[in-house]
Amino acid sequence: MSHKAGSFLRNLGQINSLVPRSRTLRLYPLKFCRPKIPHSNWNLRNFLLSDFDNGIQTSCRYLFQDAFILKSGDGSLQRKDISIASVFRVDRLHCPRRLLFFNSKHSLVSAETFDDGLKKVNVDPQFSSGAEPNKEMKPTPISYRKLSQECNSLSDVLDIFSKAPTFPSSNYFSAMWTIAKRMSEDQKRFEKQLMFRHPAFNHLCDHMMREARIMHYDHLLFSLYAMVKLGVPQNTLVVQTSLRMVQERINECDERCLSILSVLLKAMDPCKNVDVLQAGLRILVDQHVWKIQRVFTLQTVMKYIGKDTPVALKKKLEMKALKELDRFSFLNSQHMFEVLAAMNHRSVALLSECSKKVIDNIHGCPFKILVSILRSCKELQYHNLDLFRGIADYVSTTFDIWNLKQVLLLLVLFENLHFRPIELMDLFMKKVVEKPESLHMKSIISVLFVYSSLNHIDKGQHKEFLEGMSSALTGCLHHISSENLLNAMCSFCMMNYFPLAPINELLQKEIIDELLTSGDVEKNVLRLHILDTCLKLDDVAYQSAIDLPLPPPPPSPSLTHAKVAQVLSSILGGEGYFARNVQLPHNYHIDFEIRMDANRSQAFSFSEADVTSTNIQRVAVLCVPKSLYCLDLSHPRGFLAMKMRHLNVMGFHVILVNNWLMEKLKMEDASMLLKTKIYSVEALPTTDVNLQSTY
Repeated sequence: MSHKAGSFLRNLGQINSLVPRSRTLRLYPLKFCRPKIPHSNWNLRNFLLSDFDNGIQTSCRYLFQDAFILKSGDGSLQRKDISIASVFRVDRLHCPRRLLFFNSKHSLVSAETFDDGLKKVNVDPQFSSGAEPNKEMKPTPISYRKLSQECNSLSDVLDIFSKAPTFPSSNYFSAMWTIAKRMSEDQKRFEKQLMFRHPAFNHLCDHMMREARIMHYDHLLFSLYAMVKLGVPQNTLVVQTSLRMVQERINECDERCLSILSVLLKAMDPCKNVDVLQAGLRILVDQHVWKIQRVFTLQTVMKYIGKDTPVALKKKLEMKALKELDRFSFLNSQHMFEVLAAMNHRSVALLSECSKKVIDNIHGCPFKILVSILRSCKELQYHNLDLFRGIADYVSTTFDIWNLKQVLLLLVLFENLHFRPIELMDLFMKKVVEKPESLHMKSIISVLFVYSSLNHIDKGQHKEFLEGMSSALTGCLHHISSENLLNAMCSFCMMNYFPLAPINELLQKEIIDELLTSGDVEKNVLRLHILDTCLKLDDVAYQSAIDLPLPPPPPSPSLTHAKVAQVLSSILGGEGYFARNVQLPHNYHIDFEIRMDANRSQAFSFSEADVTSTNIQRVAVLCVPKSLYCLDLSHPRGFLAMKMRHLNVMGFHVILVNNWLMEKLKMEDASMLLKTKIYSVEALPTTDVNLQSTY
């Protein structure tokens, strides 16, 4: 009886490959039946592969789209395109010994065409025929965690595999990637070279291809991810075979595998196999998004599903996330910003709710998370004053635990968002005044840019700050580039400060010639014009300007501002009392000009007013968009503040009209607002007052 049973099992193993696949039960050569997978009813074949038997031919069509890597006679690696006609059909991918192998030189060679330099893998006939091995022949299975703990290098893992290979081979790839993550970049690069030259690596790849159909789906995904991260070329057969098996068995994808598959696709380079699998993943997610139970899985899928995902699917994922908000931890809320930025989907409702949780749990938030949140807000164009103030207040409160480099990075990110953290900038300024030598050249340029762009002035230590930054910049003149020097000096000019040594260096003829002929010439020309204007209009001890003729800057855009013109006509008594789109010297442009008496109590028509009269006050009306203000919409940014300062020097009284506000107001309210601004008895500062400290 025992003999008959053993004979039956051997025969069963031999005909295993002939048994049609079941969607609910699969018989494996290791003689155990895998239970029905919970998500086996997730059928993509109607969407992805209409006829799965014919889909095998389709898989071959996609499988070999890329080039094989062949070894040339001189030992170098060459690419050789493989046409569709030259591809042999893989019958269910069950012909492992006809597949290609890696040789010791990390090139792909055929087991049937190359005899030198390559040893075929000796496979026991019992294994190849599906027979069950004897118990004495079975090596003890070993987990990838144990392998990664016991081994210190990738070669150690391959040595263990060569002594006693165990199923599944995915454990060895996963262990090698786990070990590689602990290494430095240089060590990792060296270990990968040893891995490709190791003789057991050929055998491991062969085992991987033969086991790709029978190992658990999550093991298959982990091993393919490990191979990609270990640098195995994506157009090699071992990777493409595993990728094709992932496609074929996608119905086995449960919730855990869904997150692994999302990360895997993000790590791989685009190719037709990857594109097909990406499409399959999106169909799978679209059908079963409401069945996802874990927030982590949902966020992983959202993060890696791709920016080009259809908007309808993005909306469905957004609704699922909103439905799960009550289950969000503060870590999930922090991570949601990066997730939405990676998906390129701006969900104000989701961002607002996550912002509240971030603010409530801001203390102890890691620096990396703060940077990620601010960068994501920039990408999503999401401006939340409460969130930014919460982050800035937290960093100000814990200022001593941060180094200057970290704080400066946060300030740069705040500037990108047009947010001015007053207290934090004052603390940073104080630290710079105490230790100006702690800043290197790039930090100096970044600090000057942030403070000039946000027009931030601390009256108590402004002078000491500018002197300290000037001294630090002077110490870098021997190795600073021309463009960096121009950027730094442009920032100084916007803050109405002119250090002599950097100006002397910058105004040299060869430096100006270099700026006008190399690099970003258009940007350099614009900055040179700003420098030239400041040297001519501001109170500069160094009375000089740029001698070389500069190319004309791009013209300022002329907008109609029809509503403002209509309101001015009704207030002043007709269009003859103001001029539109007035172009001034130094490339300055004003939207409207009004001529009034010195007390600004009466407006004159342009035919009556004499510009040369001492009793005439010229009024410049500037229609200002939100982008020229800081985020609180009350503090003008650097360029606007500099323009107002220069218009005062040119004899103008400046009135700012907010575009977004005028569009919202009714005509009566808009007229009242402009009348108050034009006829106000309160005068703005005179020309000798620095407007930087006024706004």
